[in-house]
Amino acid sequence: MRKWYLKNSGFFIILALFTAMMVPAAGSTAEAQGDKDIMLSGGFFHSQGSETGTATLDLAFGYYTSECFEIGIRQTLNYIFIDDEDDVWSASTHPFINYYFTGMSKDTFRPFIGAFAGAVYNEDDATGSIGPAAGFKSFMGENAYLLCQYRYEWYFNDLEVADVTDTSDGNHVVTLGIGFQWQ
Repeated sequence: MRKWYLKNSGFFIILALFTAMMVPAAGSTAEAQGDKDIMLSGGFFHSQGSETGTATLDLAFGYYTSECFEIGIRQTLNYIFIDDEDDVWSASTHPFINYYFTGMSKDTFRPFIGAFAGAVYNEDDATGSIGPAAGFKSFMGENAYLLCQYRYEWYFNDLEVADVTDTSDGNHVVTLGIGFQWQ
């Protein structure tokens, strides 16, 4: 059962992309300097090179410094599935910056690229993390949107989890969520 979501992850990503592009939206969604954003998402990742996988829950707060740039902070809680060991939790705190492509200010489909750096920790260990992100927001109205995001987390050092050292180079993280913007 643990590997089921890993084997079927491609299907869910394609389904989410298709669904988000089909959702009708109304009104202008142009972000402006000073706008705020809150996002709740869930997802999964598979540690590259290891036998672990994780279900994840993200909560992020963002602030638009301009129409194209958003800075913010993301708090993530992970439940880690480990083959032949007890399952455990980990968490991460990552400040981030996202760039929204110009020329799309009135569009309801807002692709972005970004970067983040922060800390990953659990009850046994802690390390730093850094990486790129890419995704899109598909607005369902003037202030609400669906989010699809991919990010890759590189660890500064191996992270020890329940007497098992995670020797992966990093994690592929896909999240699907909903968000809200306001002034």
